[in-house]
Amino acid sequence: MIVSASRRTDIPAFYGEWLLNRLKAGEVLVRNPMQPKQVSRIALGADCVDALVFWTKNPAPFLLHLPEIDAMGYSSYFLFTLTPYDLELEPGVPPREDRVSAFRKLSRLAGRERVVWRYDPVILTETMNAVWHASAFALLAEALAGYTERCIISFLDDYRKIRGRMRGVGYATPGKEEMADLAGRFAGTARMFDIALCTCAQDIDLSHCGIMHSRCIDAELIGRISGRQVTGTGKDRSQRKACGCIASRDIGSYDTCTHGCRYCYAVSNRKKLLSGAASLYDPSSPMLCDRLRGDESITGHP
Repeated sequence: MIVSASRRTDIPAFYGEWLLNRLKAGEVLVRNPMQPKQVSRIALGADCVDALVFWTKNPAPFLLHLPEIDAMGYSSYFLFTLTPYDLELEPGVPPREDRVSAFRKLSRLAGRERVVWRYDPVILTETMNAVWHASAFALLAEALAGYTERCIISFLDDYRKIRGRMRGVGYATPGKEEMADLAGRFAGTARMFDIALCTCAQDIDLSHCGIMHSRCIDAELIGRISGRQVTGTGKDRSQRKACGCIASRDIGSYDTCTHGCRYCYAVSNRKKLLSGAASLYDPSSPMLCDRLRGDESITGHP
């Protein structure tokens, strides 16, 4: 089993202590976001977890926990999203230079194979055009050269739930020619700094640019890191059609990430976030920013 921690929130940035406590307890309770009365009990023992896959924009608070997690026998890697946007789009994310520093520290601690850079999402506007992105990508690639082996890019998906928050940004949905042009610019830069460039959940074929389809949750990478064959590697049916990720169990909770990124699909109402689920955070709870209400059906091992 692969544990995703998490597409729904930034566990390394905000909830590292909770995760460490759950790993020590050997299990976690996760509420079904679509069916709130359904709760899954998921085993987290190192003997049944093939890998922990961390999604983050700021792993700095988590670095003190990583040696202990490694010593417990868990294999893991990080999907580190590092983009060039300002406070208008990412109001709660640390300054870029601090995140670059955290990326390098994490790479030195974990090894560059275990830190995958995500330049995601690519947001195109009148000012943040192809030339702007090509320059911004080059600056970040130079800063991360030698600290990662792979970069995954993805263009902004026009989710209905983000349209209101993105109103006023003036973003545009690019066509395939525009995607290919910008991806080609990225590819040249990535080759210069010895970083393999891939796409994530995109239908467009960019192989002519030397860019292959990739997957964020990747059985091949997990196999190399863990040294053992990963079982249950079928496509994750809960993800988009173009997503190549293999199946995993997500242990996060929606509406708990306080980075405040305007384009984030995992937060439905930013104004209610701090007074809602995030206010329930308890590092010792079996659930992330949640508690049992008494009317749930709990499935999983006893």
